[in-house]
Amino acid sequence: MDGDRRGWLQCLLSGAVFAVCMAGTTLPTPLYPLYQEKFGFSELTVTVVYAVYAFAVIAVLLLAGNVSDAVGRRPVLLWGLGFAAASAICFLCATGLGWLYVGRLFSGLSAGLFTGAATVYVMELAPEGGASRATFVATAANMGGLGCGPLLAGVLAEYAAWPLYLPFVVHLALATGSAALLLWWLPETVRERRPLSTVRPQRPGVPPQVRKAFVPAAIASFAGFALFGVFTSVSPAFLAQFLDVDNHAVSGLVVALAFFSSTAGQLAVGRVGLERSLPLGCAGLLAGLALLAGALHWDLLSLVVLSAIVGGVGQGLAFRGALSAVAQASPADRRASVISTLFVVAYAGISVPVIGVGLLTSPIGLEGAGLVFIACMAVLVSTAGVYLLRRPVRTTT
Repeated sequence: MDGDRRGWLQCLLSGAVFAVCMAGTTLPTPLYPLYQEKFGFSELTVTVVYAVYAFAVIAVLLLAGNVSDAVGRRPVLLWGLGFAAASAICFLCATGLGWLYVGRLFSGLSAGLFTGAATVYVMELAPEGGASRATFVATAANMGGLGCGPLLAGVLAEYAAWPLYLPFVVHLALATGSAALLLWWLPETVRERRPLSTVRPQRPGVPPQVRKAFVPAAIASFAGFALFGVFTSVSPAFLAQFLDVDNHAVSGLVVALAFFSSTAGQLAVGRVGLERSLPLGCAGLLAGLALLAGALHWDLLSLVVLSAIVGGVGQGLAFRGALSAVAQASPADRRASVISTLFVVAYAGISVPVIGVGLLTSPIGLEGAGLVFIACMAVLVSTAGVYLLRRPVRTTT
């Protein structure tokens, strides 16, 4: 096997490991109504359980986002798989709400370790000159894995036995079996490794030369991940309460469509170009938010589906453009930490607005809370669009 073919094989296999880990983080999504029925908690509690995951991701990115630059990618990713397995075990043992919090905490630790390190690892394993395609593999593995989680759990919960157990058994087998073996076989890409004792927690921030690209990338990432956060945390409740959709497979599919559409949007970047992907992605996010507003106002499943697809495509366009712009502007020895900082902003988008929706649900209802969320995100996306019109971000392929 020549060097390029071997490099692309390793790139794809590392992407598969990335996808397996991320799938575990969204497995509980279509199962939340079952947990609510079993343990008797409110919609606000659902958003808090979901946000525990995001806060754990942010903590790891801040405290250890640059660890893989020092100790190597593979050791960090193996720890990430270990936390993914621990999360699955917590859900398998769940006898009360506390287990869900701990399970989501471990899931967040897993995703936090994987997010920056795996993204850079996939890109570094690709052959020279393949940066653009490797970025697509990394972001597609991330979003594709996130989409597979609710789809797998929804189908198993609806059509197989043990709906609160079987999805986590399957993921535990994947994380401790095939993914761990693949990661053990793949090579290390960090040539000059340093002891863990030399690593210091990083502050949020980016080098001066990266800031022009980082600002619009961060705004678009925040809004796109916030849209996904709302879909992932409260859409099953909305479908059940207002549209009488109690099929777990359908709930999982709606959420999965958003993530799969993101992957399609990332693939479309090759046609529209990296420079245009960020502004076009912002336009797609605005359209997706408008469709979601219509779905909330008129209680239409078709608009929920269209919102997931259109908003997902917009998020994919914007996120791949954002990741490419930031990665290309970053110095090689700071790349993982800068990408981790971008993900800190993105996961803040998943957590803070979602909790806000949960808090507003009691006084103004789920529909009203959703409309407030949409208005806020529309302002943010419009701000990023105006910034990009005034200061376009230049990228290379």
